[in-house]
Amino acid sequence: MSDHLDLSLSPTRRLRSVRPLHEASFVFDEMLNGWRDQQRSRGLDPYGVEVRIKFIRRFAGYCEKPPWQWGPGDLEDFTVRSMSGSKPLAKSTIRNYQMTVRIFCAYLTDMRYEWVAECLERFGSAPQQICHDWNTVAHLLEYEGRPQRRALTYDELEAFFACADERVETILAAGRKGALSALRDAQIFKTIYAFGLRRKEAASLELADLRPNPAAPRFGTYGAVEVRWGKGSSGSGPRRRTVLTLPELDWVVDGLRQWVDEGRPRLSDDPRGALWPTERGTRVCLRYLDSRFADLRDRAGLPVELSLHALRHTYVTNLIEWGYSEKFVQDQVGHLYASTTAIYTSVGNDYKNRVIAQALSRVYGDSHAQP
Repeated sequence: MSDHLDLSLSPTRRLRSVRPLHEASFVFDEMLNGWRDQQRSRGLDPYGVEVRIKFIRRFAGYCEKPPWQWGPGDLEDFTVRSMSGSKPLAKSTIRNYQMTVRIFCAYLTDMRYEWVAECLERFGSAPQQICHDWNTVAHLLEYEGRPQRRALTYDELEAFFACADERVETILAAGRKGALSALRDAQIFKTIYAFGLRRKEAASLELADLRPNPAAPRFGTYGAVEVRWGKGSSGSGPRRRTVLTLPELDWVVDGLRQWVDEGRPRLSDDPRGALWPTERGTRVCLRYLDSRFADLRDRAGLPVELSLHALRHTYVTNLIEWGYSEKFVQDQVGHLYASTTAIYTSVGNDYKNRVIAQALSRVYGDSHAQP
């Protein structure tokens, strides 16, 4: 194969400028390179693009043949295998895999990219769209997560935070290292709940993101959190929002103030850096947060199906229970659509009882209201 490729050429034109030793592998690589360029040209997240490229390689390895030999049966065999066994994949995961195969095949069969003609000339067969309505998972429900996943009850939330605080005291009493990290972890989880943050949003916070709210001067510089790395739509980049500190959750202010004034300076002297630095001066990673949450959850004796994201679900649920409007809650958590916020809401029996008591009182008079 030629040692020098002109990367300014399209993938199909680059193919004609070389004589590869392994033609099939070389053509497949150029297909992926072209597809990568197409996705990046749309402004899609580079990490997400590489995840899709990696999956297509994995799918090709499963099929044991190149894309121009794939058929619908290959997708169906992969899907059935993935949905069976001791650890079947979730329906939403299967759909994402199928969608990745669908858009890759759409790229290959688009006549503007000349892959069909190129493969016919070289191999005598051409790529085809192997995904259709009768062999892919239909999206019928807005929420397809596991039914066990839910918001925490008030007792569960109290038990979890008590366990996080107790871990700090236990380490201090034993005279072991790690008390500062334990304090940081406890405050991260309290901040995630008190502001309804996603994992990445919390891990990406910096000192400058703690802002005052002129409408609530009593909170000082902790009246709001500026989220600069919110989840965005495909190609849009991060979506920014400001999350206000709520009076029902004002206890988070004391915790944040203690961490910023006393805890964080022992790990970092950067006045503009990460809010949650590690002992090595880096940011806490998402995997660490998941692991630490699971450890505290198990220590508190909570159900294993509860994940770190359940704190965000709990925040949404509690705000609805406390009487905040759906639009306010939607803006606080950064949902583009109100229907998404509704999925997160699982109000408790106490709230439902209060609502029905108010309805009874309104219709039948105060004597029917629940005492």
